[in-house]
Amino acid sequence: MTLTALYENPSANVIRSLLQHTNELSIYAKEVPYALKADVAELDLTTGRMVLEIEYAGSDIERYLVDGNVSFDLEALKGTHAVERETYSLSNVPAKLIKTDSTLYRLECQLPESVFVQENRGAVRIPFILGMQARVNLEVYLHELNVPGRLRNLSVGGCMIDIDLAESIAINVDQAIPGVTLEFPNGESFFAEGKVRHIRSIGSHGYAALGIQFINLATSQTEALFQFVNESEREAAFRTGSNDKLSNHSPLFIAGAKEKKMLQREVQEREKRARQSPMERGVIDVAHQLQVGLMHMRNNSLFPSEIFYDCVDTLRYLVEQDRKAFLYALAFLRDEPDWVRHAVQVAGQLTDLLLLRDPHDAQVREAVLGALLHTMGKPLLISAELPSLKVTMNPEQKAILRGHVTKLCSKLDALGWKPSPTCRAVIEQANERLDGSGYPAGKREEQLSALLRLIAVIKAINKLMHSRNGLPPRAPLDAYRRVHEAGSAYDKTVLVEYIQVYGLYPIGSLTKYSGGFLAWVMDIDNKGMPNQVHIVKNLRFPDTNISSVIGQDDLPQIGKLQEIVNPSDYGVNIVKI
Repeated sequence: MTLTALYENPSANVIRSLLQHTNELSIYAKEVPYALKADVAELDLTTGRMVLEIEYAGSDIERYLVDGNVSFDLEALKGTHAVERETYSLSNVPAKLIKTDSTLYRLECQLPESVFVQENRGAVRIPFILGMQARVNLEVYLHELNVPGRLRNLSVGGCMIDIDLAESIAINVDQAIPGVTLEFPNGESFFAEGKVRHIRSIGSHGYAALGIQFINLATSQTEALFQFVNESEREAAFRTGSNDKLSNHSPLFIAGAKEKKMLQREVQEREKRARQSPMERGVIDVAHQLQVGLMHMRNNSLFPSEIFYDCVDTLRYLVEQDRKAFLYALAFLRDEPDWVRHAVQVAGQLTDLLLLRDPHDAQVREAVLGALLHTMGKPLLISAELPSLKVTMNPEQKAILRGHVTKLCSKLDALGWKPSPTCRAVIEQANERLDGSGYPAGKREEQLSALLRLIAVIKAINKLMHSRNGLPPRAPLDAYRRVHEAGSAYDKTVLVEYIQVYGLYPIGSLTKYSGGFLAWVMDIDNKGMPNQVHIVKNLRFPDTNISSVIGQDDLPQIGKLQEIVNPSDYGVNIVKI
């Protein structure tokens, strides 16, 4: 990448600063499910000319240019462990597309001369850049559901924030938000009602960008908002150096004691994520893409089949690349939303078992797709009556949730997507039982295929081994016993096969040893006993996290294997960047 020496274009200067860190540039368009990855080949800091290089094998790259303009997000990971996330988004940037090879393109862009963007309604939008931070709290359902986020830009008309992708299931375009609270580093805050104007995925670390319009503002709120916007504009000008008369930060962005404590705690938690392996990141990316696909279904009236099939193909690739590392990585979905975790773990184990049975089985792809989609009806049911899937539900809410299969099928019909017979069977019948006690149709033994019998056992064990509606997770042996004791509901032959493959201490379980150590099981021997573990905590020093992988010969040093434990009981979790 070529850079000039003078910093005269503020937008180019911001991009230059982010390019110094681990970064990813994504080109997006409203009607296209996938963001397009690009590399910055040239950046002229004087003129603001930027050239992107893109590798794209499709024939429809023009879809990413709207009226000769392009929109993109630049996401950078900063800090010692590259876990401090910062984004810079630009929309409607004039661009010219040039094809240089069969799959290579150059996109010549002209960056704006100011970081401050003029909105359609005449207001000036201030981007939160170069370390500018402010927290946001959305009261999505009055007194029922609050969603935290980060402020990404601000104007007197509204703001853009980013929220955890998992929280986006409760939010739709044109939805009224009873409470939007902005809290600045020095502790000052602003409150207003809002309305969602747009929502999309942003970056590749599991976040959604939310555009909100402020509504029903009183005179006092408008005056306060103007003050916050003016101070934000001053801070952005100071950080970019576009106003040489400014010599210090706005008081609004000087962190108070509360903000300093929160930042310190966040840095400590993020350091844990820096140790993720490529396999773990690959599995988590499938979980994120599943949620991005749902977002398109909810807000763009679009079934993004390419996203979902890519998830299926990724799962198969990961299993075939390193089966045991894949099973271990599935455990790191524990802190994803339950419907996502369950879908990916079940689909992952289904892929594993089907390939063990027959690596040439023609139904694998469609069966795994059905398993991934099956639980997607649950987030589609989110409403004021069922504001969250994370709470202990009352009987009325449980009854609503049992309609998730019907809800999903109705949505697929409305979107005009017709699944294959195998995929449809899994979507519709994965909750059926051999004794007719399942739902939604109460089908019985002779009506359920070998594939559906396999999925039923995988799903049942997965549900039992994770916290569910206020109930604690069960150890594998207890889960196996519960399935076995469920009468004729499940196929006993399949249960035996499952136990033979995964054992009493499955890969991905958190085990406790007599020496006071907690360790993830990474591999098991022919008898199903752990022979490689990843030690993450010594309970004699509970506030200290450790990371050490040991094999069979060193296991006696941590004592005797005692039991499988619940990670949440010991604060062992995964933290998002």
